Amino acid sequence: MGISENADSPLLCSREIKLMQYPKDDIQKEILKAAEKIFLENGFPKASMREIAQEAQVGLSNIYNYFKNKDDIFCTVVRPVISAFERMLHEHHGRYGADIMEMYSTEYLRYVIEEYMTLIQKHRKLLVLLFFHAQGSSLENFKENFTERSTSLVKEYFRDMKEKHPQMNINVTDFSIHLHTAWMFTMFEELIMHRVRTEDLEQIVTEYITFEVTGWRELMKI
Repeated sequence: MGISENADSPLLCSREIKLMQYPKDDIQKEILKAAEKIFLENGFPKASMREIAQEAQVGLSNIYNYFKNKDDIFCTVVRPVISAFERMLHEHHGRYGADIMEMYSTEYLRYVIEEYMTLIQKHRKLLVLLFFHAQGSSLENFKENFTERSTSLVKEYFRDMKEKHPQMNINVTDFSIHLHTAWMFTMFEELIMHRVRTEDLEQIVTEYITFEVTGWRELMKI
């Protein structure tokens, strides 16, 4: 004789029990945690909502109570690293940008080096997703779009600095400014692809920042 699957059954679905026990925020965190794992394993195009639901141990239909679609989940997963890039851009060249003369101080360079290292160490997996697994998502062209915005913002920053420091040369091509951001992304990609050891990270980042600063100082005659 079979066992009836009713409300009193000891075989009540463990997944349903888990959903009843978890607060809403915790379920969302479980979905995001599961999605990160699936996206890292399969990439955005091959990852499925069903796989994410199974990994998170939630019902497939329940995911849509938290996220509109797979792209919404992906964007939410990588949001911390995108926010980090946005902060960097505005701190250095945007509305919160330091005076360009301060940017060549030892203290400022130390700050930038630590900022880059923290981003890599804290968000390595998210960088992998954003750089290598975003094809097919709305963030597929993130690097190109960010680089274009960065170029416009840096040009505006240079014009502001020229008013404060008339001796500056800001006759720098848009393409050179474009390369400045493109090289930053390339550095992050190479560090990830080559699995650079933590103990080597500081020297590499310091060399990169020193190379960049020396080049801009020469170009701008400051």
